[in-house]
Amino acid sequence: VQLQASGGGLVQPGGSLRLSCAASGFAFRFNSLNWYRQAPGQQRDLVASITSGGTANYADSVKGRFTISRDNARNTVYLQMNNLKPEDTAVYYCNRKMGSTEYWGKGTQVTVSS
Repeated sequence: VQLQASGGGLVQPGGSLRLSCAASGFAFRFNSLNWYRQAPGQQRDLVASITSGGTANYADSVKGRFTISRDNARNTVYLQMNNLKPEDTAVYYCNRKMGSTEYWGKGTQVTVSS
């Protein structure tokens, strides 16, 4: 299983970024995928998840600003982040859970600063 996140960067408050997570090594279309983030000194928190059927769920802190989506033809899950705030600054990780086993990709840094 491989999960490769990309698309992070430095953006001003109010700006937007789109993260991508390219997946391989498992039957992507039949699996739920998740985005987590971890700020310095903080625990890793769930940001958004999407089921195999496309149902999305979000942390309260990002509802209305972030959108998770998936492209089964490209084995890729996306996180569109709008109206970014300084408190969104973190390393963002793509995640897949299979029973008690979790798979993580390398994260991508998102920094929101003026």
